Amino acid sequence: MKKFFKIADLDCAHCALKLEDALRKIEGVENVSVNFLSQKLTLQAPDDRFDDVLRQAVKVCRKSDCSVVL
Repeated sequence: MKKFFKIADLDCAHCALKLEDALRKIEGVENVSVNFLSQKLTLQAPDDRFDDVLRQAVKVCRKSDCSVVL
């Protein structure tokens, strides 16, 4: 499953890269991209694990001082 989310409070392109690297480390993430200009997160994970992966992704975003708009 692949979904797109709006990200709030993402400060710079370097922050987006760091966030993307952190999200890649979550078990179950198949593909992820964070776009600073559009403030968008693209997250891909298996259908049966997507909700769990999303919960973990939200936690990672909060630690990075930004938030995912669901």
